[in-house]
Amino acid sequence: MNRGLLNARQTKYAAYAALYVIVILAIVSVANVLANRYNKSYDSTANKRYSLSDQTAKIVKGLKQNASINYYDRQSGFQQAKDILDRYSTLSPKVRVEYIDVEKRPQEARAAGITKLGTSLVQIGTKKEEAKSVTESEITGAIIRDLKTSTRTVCFVTGSGEHQLDDTQRNGFSRLKDILAKDQYTTKSISLLEKAEIPADCTVVVIGGPQSEYVQPAVDALKKYVEQGGRAMIMLDAPLKFGHPTADNAALSDLLQSWGVSLDKDLLLDLSPVGQLMGLGPEVALVSTYDSHPIVDEMKGTATGFPLSRSLTIKNTDKTTVQKLFQSSATSLATSKLDSPNVNPSDPNNKKGPLTIGAAGSYKTGKENSEGRFVVVGSSSWPANSFINFNGNGDLALNALNWLASDEDLISIRPKEQENRNVTMTRAQFNWVRLSSQFLLPGALLLAGVSVWWRRR
Repeated sequence: MNRGLLNARQTKYAAYAALYVIVILAIVSVANVLANRYNKSYDSTANKRYSLSDQTAKIVKGLKQNASINYYDRQSGFQQAKDILDRYSTLSPKVRVEYIDVEKRPQEARAAGITKLGTSLVQIGTKKEEAKSVTESEITGAIIRDLKTSTRTVCFVTGSGEHQLDDTQRNGFSRLKDILAKDQYTTKSISLLEKAEIPADCTVVVIGGPQSEYVQPAVDALKKYVEQGGRAMIMLDAPLKFGHPTADNAALSDLLQSWGVSLDKDLLLDLSPVGQLMGLGPEVALVSTYDSHPIVDEMKGTATGFPLSRSLTIKNTDKTTVQKLFQSSATSLATSKLDSPNVNPSDPNNKKGPLTIGAAGSYKTGKENSEGRFVVVGSSSWPANSFINFNGNGDLALNALNWLASDEDLISIRPKEQENRNVTMTRAQFNWVRLSSQFLLPGALLLAGVSVWWRRR
């Protein structure tokens, strides 16, 4: 009887064990199938160095046609390329990646015109573009070039003390020029003093902080350009009257007022302690909240900074629709005392924040599928070399220009530069780390073990 009962129990336990094994194998099999079909990962690095940017994700997920990425290299170089290219195919089933060994398939490389190892050829439809290196900026840039069929030119006005496009110093726009190139825009400088006319090939015109007055013919050229469907970004600083004085630019201000944007003659000061923690002085207005508009919808939670800002007052007109983009913090104020660097924050004449700094508007031309667009910002140094890398300033500048150029599909947060995560130590610090890791910590563990053994022996 006991033997029969024992056999029954053994059979029961064996059945349980077999069932558990089958369940575990089933779970593992399903997990493997799902992992193979849905390739997901989580990037916990500080700057998301193992993830594609929001901009790339937006472009790739929005593809209407199939895209192929052919990577040409030796077999030994494939793994490094897979680390980034496979992320593109994971984003969308429309992306196909192929790795071509130039030593085994040299005729294919030759037919494609490949002359350098590590080159990628991106094809969408019948259009092919080359990416010269396996970086996100190069690959995504090639995709953008495939998608865009027309040349887009951003023209920077010169001649009245504006920030210069090729100036590599603090106040220059050379870094803005470089990041515009990554979005496949061409750039050039134009002068409205030599000829008061906006060239026909200008997709967007940028007026970046003129220090002297615009002559009336130049203002008339800008008015005609926008009101006939052109696009303009106008940045005007506070008209300070000390040091190097900034002109009031009355004619240009009158034009903007006719479009519904009034430039207040004041200087914004931000007394927020957050700005001070970020190393900013009160003359830099810190913005962390934005209104609803395509330019800033992707900027939520990203701070931007605007040096020497002035406030704006906006309203709609019979021809224009104007929207606020962002404003200063509640702890900011605006002073109309512009002839001295000494400002009294408790002056009762100061305006209290929040105050509008940036606005976007559209002009009704009366023509079908044609509208003028303009963006006005009460500061011009925020996209300059010294400030464009501050948090979201670069993204905001590109988003504004994307919207003006009707490239809303490009509006997003761009790839960030890779951080240098190397640890630099002096010789003394290195010796201390070596001593503690090789001798002190192992010695402490050994002593602890001996102590425990001694008490229990």
